[in-house]
Amino acid sequence: MGKEMAVNKHKPWIETSYHGVITENTDVVLLDPPLVALDKDAPIPYAGEICAFNIHGLEAPFKAVVLNGTSGEGQLRARGLVDCELQKEYTFIIQAHDCGSGPEGAEGKKSHKAVVHIQVNDVNEFAPVFREPQYHAAVTEGKIYDSILQVEATDQDCSPQYSQICNYQITTSATPFAIDRNGNIRNTEKLSFDRQQQYEIQVTAWDCGQKRALQSVPVRIDVKPVCKPGWQGWNKREDYEPGTGSKQLFPKMHLETCGGPLSSVRTTVELQTSHIGKGCDRETYSEKSLQKLCGASSGSTDLLPAPSAATNWTASLVTDSGRDSDLIFRFDGRQAAKIPDWVVPQNLTDQFTIATWMKHGPSPGLRAEKETLLCNSDKTEMNRHHYSLYVHNCRLVFLLRRDFTQVDTFRPAEFHWKLEQICDKEWHYYVINVEFPGVTLYVDGVTYDPYLVTDDWPIHPSQIDVQLTVGACWQGGEVTKPRFTQYFRGSLSGLTIRPGKIESQKVISCLQACKEGLDINSLESLDKSIKFHFNPAQSILVMEGEDLENMNTAVRKVSYINSRQFPTPGIRRLRISTTVQCFGEDTCITIPDIEAVVMVLQPSEPRITITGAERLSRPASGLRTQGGVALFQDLHISSTVTRADASAHHTARRPGVLEEIIHNLDYCDVLVLGEELRPEQESLQLQRSALLGKHLDATNSTSGMSIYGVDSMSNYEQVIRQVRYFAWQPAPLADRRFRLTCSELNGRYTSNEFNLEVSALHSSEAGEHVSHMVAPPQYMQVVHHPSMMHSLYPSHSSSVPSAATVVIVMCIAALVVVVVLGIYRIHLNHQQEVKLAEAAREADVSSALSITVNPMENLEDPQAAEGELRVHVKISSYVVSLIDYDTWSSDVTSSHLRAPA
Repeated sequence: MGKEMAVNKHKPWIETSYHGVITENTDVVLLDPPLVALDKDAPIPYAGEICAFNIHGLEAPFKAVVLNGTSGEGQLRARGLVDCELQKEYTFIIQAHDCGSGPEGAEGKKSHKAVVHIQVNDVNEFAPVFREPQYHAAVTEGKIYDSILQVEATDQDCSPQYSQICNYQITTSATPFAIDRNGNIRNTEKLSFDRQQQYEIQVTAWDCGQKRALQSVPVRIDVKPVCKPGWQGWNKREDYEPGTGSKQLFPKMHLETCGGPLSSVRTTVELQTSHIGKGCDRETYSEKSLQKLCGASSGSTDLLPAPSAATNWTASLVTDSGRDSDLIFRFDGRQAAKIPDWVVPQNLTDQFTIATWMKHGPSPGLRAEKETLLCNSDKTEMNRHHYSLYVHNCRLVFLLRRDFTQVDTFRPAEFHWKLEQICDKEWHYYVINVEFPGVTLYVDGVTYDPYLVTDDWPIHPSQIDVQLTVGACWQGGEVTKPRFTQYFRGSLSGLTIRPGKIESQKVISCLQACKEGLDINSLESLDKSIKFHFNPAQSILVMEGEDLENMNTAVRKVSYINSRQFPTPGIRRLRISTTVQCFGEDTCITIPDIEAVVMVLQPSEPRITITGAERLSRPASGLRTQGGVALFQDLHISSTVTRADASAHHTARRPGVLEEIIHNLDYCDVLVLGEELRPEQESLQLQRSALLGKHLDATNSTSGMSIYGVDSMSNYEQVIRQVRYFAWQPAPLADRRFRLTCSELNGRYTSNEFNLEVSALHSSEAGEHVSHMVAPPQYMQVVHHPSMMHSLYPSHSSSVPSAATVVIVMCIAALVVVVVLGIYRIHLNHQQEVKLAEAAREADVSSALSITVNPMENLEDPQAAEGELRVHVKISSYVVSLIDYDTWSSDVTSSHLRAPA
């Protein structure tokens, strides 16, 4: 025992502390200093040898192995893979054991305990990962930002070297952005909302071990416009479909004020239509038709009618074409027209009206001359102006010189008005109402009293004829060559004189009323705090309010409306101007004006078609009777349009579908083709009663008959069916041909030319009739409206027999027929009538027309013995009642035509 003790006398010796490093995912620890245990008992076997290194701390994932027991070298190893991301450092105790005194290790000795500190070295096994899947930021245009936003990536490696992000990079090419090492993104140039509203770029990252992120991150940058006060959410163009009523112009518009506190907002919406016809979309009917529509008194004279064969004094004037049948005459200082004497109203009294449309600009030259619209001056010998209307230095002057009466005193003679409208190059409607000595001017329905009235002596009476002119004044005397002077420069339309009466305010307003304008949709829902005002033409709307939202709502209700069935197509410009007031300030925010257009689309053009029998054959005796011949008794007027769009019920329609529509006509002309009517032998007649209750009038002459006025197609049908042709000359008559044309909107839309031929059958042909229905000729676009000068009613014309003459002639004719032919032809005519009636029933042709003239239907009939003459007319389903000879003779102008059964 003692021997053994003597052998192992010393304990092993190791360092007091060790520092080690192990790279993760490996098992060998590099120790500093190396693991070596020394024993003073060496080289004694066992006692001087090292058998083990023990680690105290079971949680430490390491083990120590003896590499060489003799030298005492050992090694520290990891029990498994070490992960730096789980634990970066380890500290534990290690102790060396010698082998003791024998191979069994009995009585071994332990060294002191040493501290081991191990650091785990990192391996760059993780790539950077961005914290967000995507980034989003918004910038305002026009600014350079130091940092728009910051992106951030992370790395799961444990060491600073591999876990820190050393670099960021934008991988999208050609972008106005840059990024720094900390992930801050900035713009390298000023951004523009108009150029690009949004950018999307890709960003990647590297850690300090140069490992790149596996996935780039998207970054979206929105560009916002600089907050500019103004209207937003409006369209520059709004299409308007004719016939759709009122259409909202700005249904989504709102005012952006950039958050400023407001006290009031005032918005003006202006519809600019000066380029349309006479200042806006107005009815383009003739002046007489418009006056009838507006309820004006009859008797006006149109001094600027459409040029035609009868109204040829306007043929030399320049018309402003392309105005959609709005008849406008342009005067450039070289044109003028003499009004024929038969047109000039001769009975101007102390009450009369002069009306006209005028567009006029400032007169050229330093010393502007008088520019004459209308002048009534001496035709020869002298140059006295009896009355005239002229413009001088942007003043309107009306001259009225009366003849001497019983009192020779100063009287008002010149009336002056100075108005901006006279020289503003816009259309205005001027009406001068004369109630001598008072004269009132209406401009666009607003009254103006003259600012200056000049008195003068009356004109000395003379027998000199006067000349009425338009566009200049006639200088007929005291010059070597009579000529025009004081020419007008501008445009005129609808120049009329109405003697004996003045025009009412209501009629004037109707005549100059626009058919298009601004409107407020759903006016009753407009907030009560919003104040609004329209100008008379409804082309300017002013709205004012204190609440911004209420104003936005009000502006969204602003609409455009055009009440014409066939409006003038084209652009209508809109301008919106706004002023904003803030608390305590006059104007705090400037709102820029906006401009838009309403595009009025082309209306579907109507095709007016006249149909009916195109040949009439009548016994010559029938033409000579008091009844004459109804030329157009089976006339029908219709109008169709070609629709290419969907119907009102939103059902699909094939393009090109014809659809019948209802609209008005404004004239129909019955023209005599070939030789004019011979007043002593024939005439066209229409009874006064045919026009009762209708807006129609008629004129008659040897060249035909004109029926005019704005009225329905059915009313025109009814009147034209009662136009009768008379021929009382007993000599054989040649065939007569007539042409019927109708128009809407003063010739803008015209019908086909419907031709009718009337044949006179003599006694051998009296039982025959010819009536053909032929397709109407090709649709004609232009028909000139002739002016008929003669009276409509034959009793007022010396060329047509009076009613008394007709009665006497008819009585004698009836008496002769009764006495001479009565007995001889009773039986023959009776049989002939029966045969004709049966033939008519069997024929059953819709357009067939038969006439039987029988002086004595039956001798046994006591009325027949008294000379009653009956004419039976049958037209398809229409039955024209008997025209009683006695009744006719008592009242030639009365009509016994009954409506169809």
